[in-house]
Amino acid sequence: MPKQADTRPRILNFIQDFMRENSYPPTVREIQRACGLAAHRAVQYHLEALEREGLIERVSRTARGIHLPDRESAEEVPLLGAIAAGQPIPVPDSSGRATVPQEMLSVPRRLLRGRKQAFALRVEGNSMIDALVDNGDIVILEPPRVVDNGDMVAVWLTDRQEVTLKKIYVEASRVRLQPANREMQPIYADRDDVLVQGKVIAVLREYLAGSCGST
Repeated sequence: MPKQADTRPRILNFIQDFMRENSYPPTVREIQRACGLAAHRAVQYHLEALEREGLIERVSRTARGIHLPDRESAEEVPLLGAIAAGQPIPVPDSSGRATVPQEMLSVPRRLLRGRKQAFALRVEGNSMIDALVDNGDIVILEPPRVVDNGDMVAVWLTDRQEVTLKKIYVEASRVRLQPANREMQPIYADRDDVLVQGKVIAVLREYLAGSCGST
């Protein structure tokens, strides 16, 4: 029985292997059986997450409606560094964001939806785990034109010279930066000390190789 933490990457690898061998996608029942999942809805949960991350595409109400994105239909996005999703961490560049990318990432074009100023940051920490953003994930952001309460944003805290990833809520006299983790407390800051650098538009996850049958 695979560990729960390995379920999603194992599902993705099973889909990839199945399509390589058969030239058509597996059904939900075939995924459920191969990956040892007890419930149909558990498969659907992981497929929805894989779709949000741009790793698969699905056609609704179709038994074999899973598709792998066209690798050629992608654009390069600069990975600018790391951002804390726990306690804030210092950023070397005093402007609040690095300008020289660590590397260029290939991102499915459909996730960007024409956004030409998108950039990427690697998440450090687990304060956004309940929003399906885990340590080691990569968030794709865009410079925000408008920020609404509840948006997940990268925030530069000017008084602390630190950056953090949180959900933002503008309150009467302050800004609340809310983690998506019940064990962590929000950060409160004055409005003048908060600079929103980017709004999250997608989350990417790197998966390890391995089929559903591996240990």
